[in-house]
Amino acid sequence: MLKDFLKKKKRYATIPSERAKQEVPEGLMTKCPSCRTIMYTKELKKNLYVCDSCGHHHRMTAYERFDSLFDEGTFVEFDKDMIGENPLDFPTYEEKLEADRKKTDLNEAIVTGKGTINGYGAVMAVMDSRFRMGSMGSVVGEKITRAVEQSIEMGVPFILFSASGGARMQEGVLSLMQMAKTSAALEKLSRQGGLFISIMTHPTTGGVSASFASLGDYNFAEPKALIGFAGRRIIEQTIRQELPEDFQTAEFLLKHGQLDRVVSRLEMKELLTTILDIHAS
Repeated sequence: MLKDFLKKKKRYATIPSERAKQEVPEGLMTKCPSCRTIMYTKELKKNLYVCDSCGHHHRMTAYERFDSLFDEGTFVEFDKDMIGENPLDFPTYEEKLEADRKKTDLNEAIVTGKGTINGYGAVMAVMDSRFRMGSMGSVVGEKITRAVEQSIEMGVPFILFSASGGARMQEGVLSLMQMAKTSAALEKLSRQGGLFISIMTHPTTGGVSASFASLGDYNFAEPKALIGFAGRRIIEQTIRQELPEDFQTAEFLLKHGQLDRVVSRLEMKELLTTILDIHAS
């Protein structure tokens, strides 16, 4: 028996070859950055990119957001071919815009359009942080303004999902002017008796948070979304005080009266339907 035992081949742990690694499709699995749970990407997508384990809201693209809310076959996009230029001749800006267009299949950091939510008509704008970090340039401001005007003309509510790093530095003062331009359009909507629902997602910062994102008749946010104007470190250095750990989160702003509600993405369509039903009546 001892001889038979010694004749047995030793077993060693093996490292998967590069070929074996390549056989696993890229993007098959996704790790949650909050709880580290690994899940199938397809299952995560079915759950609207909300982690089943901890409720973390992963980022969605603009078109995925439209698909999750508008009734099938009702979405009609506005101003799809509108693209930005380089009005201040900022170095390499045009190349960066072109690179983002190829990477995201978007022409700008926002998509606008109309459709129905459980039968109720609405105009919706969705910012996409993959394009220049969702920064607000001239085209973003123009598309929002045109969408608001469409909302007034059609007599339906305007819904906006913001996700932005703020004003676009490559467009300087032209970018900052979009704060006033979009705010004026929303004021016109309000005077016409229109409804504006603002939903802030992660992150909503800078000039976007200081203008149209905070002007809703209803101001909502997704859980744990970062919302604020200046960065945490700058504020602490300015006031020379340590800020609360949850400062500039959606939950902090709700607690201090800046938001009406923090809404899970899984409940968003039902909530919007209820609001649209109330105002339709």
